[in-house]
Amino acid sequence: GFGTGDTASVVAGPGGDAQVRSIQADDAAIQLAYASKVIIVPGYGLAAAQAQHAVAELANVLEARGVEVSYAIHPVAGRMPGHMNVLLAEANVPYPQLKEMDEINPEFPRADVALVIGANDVTNPAARRPGSAISGMPILDVDKAKSIIVVKRSMGHGYAGIDNELYADPKTSMYFADGKTAITEMTAAVKTLVA
Repeated sequence: GFGTGDTASVVAGPGGDAQVRSIQADDAAIQLAYASKVIIVPGYGLAAAQAQHAVAELANVLEARGVEVSYAIHPVAGRMPGHMNVLLAEANVPYPQLKEMDEINPEFPRADVALVIGANDVTNPAARRPGSAISGMPILDVDKAKSIIVVKRSMGHGYAGIDNELYADPKTSMYFADGKTAITEMTAAVKTLVA
């Protein structure tokens, strides 16, 4: 079934079609709980699902296990500038954990997991390639993390209307669910793991 881990979708990548892998809460929880550094990338999917409090709870659970957590804030993530800052502040996320694009991008190669919640166009590596619809757009360097978990309701396109090549990256796993549901399920699964 769709999103149950036994299906794979196809995304057009720079080298042709590529498989997309899906992940479930238990596997995502293991990646997150045993990471040293996790970068959370909030996007419109977080706003639409009103998942900011769920994300803050997940971060607290991970930090209690000794995981370093920060948030990658793209200037146009969401539907207006500052959208993510406002939502995360509402959930009492400590301000020093919110890092703007220029500050966070060099940290992605050190991140064990990048957890992307709906941020589509702002994480698409196609922006680095001349000739794509978003060519030259500044993006978060999510694809440089050691592993990537993307939470999305479906394989639908972002505002630019193109496939996100990040989804076909061999390091990427897709968690198909509403943002709040997915984060709540991951948090519950992390809590069951022995520290």
